[in-house]
Amino acid sequence: MDKMRNVFKIAVGLFAVLLVTGCRTASASFYKHETECLGVELDGSQTLKSWGTGRYWKDAADQAKKNAVRDVVFKGNFIGTGECEVKPLLLEVNAEEKYKAYFNAFFKDGGEYARYVSLRDERIPRHIIRVRDSRNKDQSLYSVVVRVERAELREKLINDGILKK
Repeated sequence: MDKMRNVFKIAVGLFAVLLVTGCRTASASFYKHETECLGVELDGSQTLKSWGTGRYWKDAADQAKKNAVRDVVFKGNFIGTGECEVKPLLLEVNAEEKYKAYFNAFFKDGGEYARYVSLRDERIPRHIIRVRDSRNKDQSLYSVVVRVERAELREKLINDGILKK
């Protein structure tokens, strides 16, 4: 009888653990949010959906703009429609590390990156996903639709000697 009671207690304990862990709501911090291609304009600019976090919407939007430009320069291969250029502007291995001083200045708050990205296509100004992570209690995750001027950005990198023709 004691053996049955112990098996029953273990079964109830396992059920309780499964119930508690299975009913937890998914947090946005567990998902990887990648920049998504929404299309290419006739002027060659790319319309992207990018993600940023911040305490306020403006901070998150600025971070999303930086992330979009960084992905165009270093990453490429966007999810979404196949219209965007899949190759990054810089194909050089470790280019971000090699030109670290240049890109630190380029991506600083209010830096030159802002000349090559805009919120022109943003129709709904705030797409909010709350981050329910105890480490980021005051942070919110936002998706922002931006337009990156790829051709102008390429010219800038060529003129500054970062990208070769």
